[in-house]
Amino acid sequence: MRYGGWVIAVVASGLSISPFALPAPSHAEPAYISVVREYVDTVVRPMVNNPVVLKAIKDQNVRFGDVSKTDIQVLDGTYRSEVETGQFQMISKLMMNPVSRYLKSKQDNSQGVIIEFFVTDKNGLNVGESRTTMDYWQGDENKYLRTFARDSDETFIDRAERDDVTQILETQASFTIRDETGKAIGIATVTIALDAI
Repeated sequence: MRYGGWVIAVVASGLSISPFALPAPSHAEPAYISVVREYVDTVVRPMVNNPVVLKAIKDQNVRFGDVSKTDIQVLDGTYRSEVETGQFQMISKLMMNPVSRYLKSKQDNSQGVIIEFFVTDKNGLNVGESRTTMDYWQGDENKYLRTFARDSDETFIDRAERDDVTQILETQASFTIRDETGKAIGIATVTIALDAI
C-alpha cells in the first residue's frame, strides 16, 4: 500500500497516529554505490595514475589543444560510422595504442569486475579504451559533465542497469584524472559488473 493509502486507511479506521509513526522518506543511496566507490578508490584510481596513461592523455591534449566543436563532431561521427559498419580504421588505431592495451590488461585481470575501461582527454575524446565504446566523444554525457566539467574530484556513479544481452547488472563510475601538478587533464570511466564485485 502506498504511503498516502496507508494514511487514509489509518484515518478511516479512527486510529490516532503520531507523526513519528509515519514512514520516513528514504534519502539513502543504493547499497551498491558505497561498494563501487570503494572499489574505484582502492583499485581503479591507482591504475589510472600510471605514467603510460598520464603521458598519453597529456600528448592528446596538446594534439587536440585547439580542436573545434565541428572537428569533434567529425571525429565522433567517423568513429560512430565505423562502429555501425564494422570498417575499423580509426578504432583499430585507437585499440592498438599502448594505453588501450594497458586498460585491456587491467580489465582482463579484474576477475570479471571490470567490463569496460576507458580514459579521455580534456575535451572528452577517448585516448584509450579496453573495448570499443559506442562513441568517441564523451563530453556531452554525465560521466564528463558531472566530473571534469565541474572540476570535481568526486566519483560519479551512474544508475545500475541490467545489460539486455549479457543480463549482467552493471554501473559506470567516472572521475577526473589529474596530472602531477593537480591539473585536470581528462576523465576515466569504468563499467563494473555488480554481480562480480
